Order: sequence, then C-alpha cells, then structure tokens
Amino acid sequence: MTDVIIRRATPDDAEAISAIWEVICAERVYTAVNRPFSTEQEREYIAGLSDREGVFVAEVEGRIVGFQSLDRWVHYTDSFDHVGTLGTFVLPEWRGKGIARQLARYTLDFARAHGYEKLVIFVRAGNRRARAFYRSLGFAPCGVLTRQVKIDGQYEDEVFMEMFL
Repeated sequence: MTDVIIRRATPDDAEAISAIWEVICAERVYTAVNRPFSTEQEREYIAGLSDREGVFVAEVEGRIVGFQSLDRWVHYTDSFDHVGTLGTFVLPEWRGKGIARQLARYTLDFARAHGYEKLVIFVRAGNRRARAFYRSLGFAPCGVLTRQVKIDGQYEDEVFMEMFL
C-alpha cells in the first residue's frame, strides 16, 4: 500500500473531513451521526479544540481518506480530565487496509502524552467490524445503551466500550 501520513488536522482540512462525513452518514449504519457536518461546522470544531484534543487525519497521496477524533469526555468539570472519547471514520474503499489502526496508534500516543488515562467509545451494536477493531486495540465492552440511536425511524443499541491506557 502507498505510504499513509498521519497528522493532526487543521481548519484547512475541514472540507475533506466534511466530505468523509457525507459518505459515512449516507451509509446510515456506521455512526449515530445521521447528518454530515458542513465544512464551516467542521472548521469551527477543529479550531475550537483544546491542546489536549484533536482530529487526526490519514492522508494518502495528498488525499484525506479517514480521520479519528479525540475529545475530552466533558468540559464542565475537571474531575473527568483523565477520560477522553474517540471516534474513527474511514472511507469505504480504504477500510480493511490498516488506516484505522495507523490512526489509532497516533491518537493513542497523543492521548497518553496529554494525560489521558482512559478512553471510551460508543459503537452501534450492528457494527460488528468496528466492535472487533476496538477490542483488538484493547477496548472492552462495558454496557449496552438500549435503543440509543434512532435513524430513519429505526432504533439501534449502542455498545459502550472503554480502554485504560
């Protein structure tokens, strides 16, 4: 496979990230996000992240093919500052080629370097591939949120997973 460059996103990457959201949201099965974020929304989000948070992109031959986000669990109290939440999004034609794993290595290193001790993620119950991927990284299921997602009138559970760094 061609070399993959993993780097921290800048607001200039917002258009490419928004385009990935459009593809993944249209699939209707891999994320609880049912409407893509606009370029401007994504630009504002990236610009507003703290030094301990980030969006990390996977770039192949100058094209962003996936991204991973790391956010603080909450902002209203510092008692959760050791906990982050993760999200991974890869274009369909790039899935199964190690992109998500390369993103995870980079993001997990960043998380450790920035004082995170635990990461959590919510995965749609039907997304077995994602659940297996997160298990392979060291995440463990710790609960199910019943009927947590409702898209196109259809409910789906979400599996809550955690990993201690």
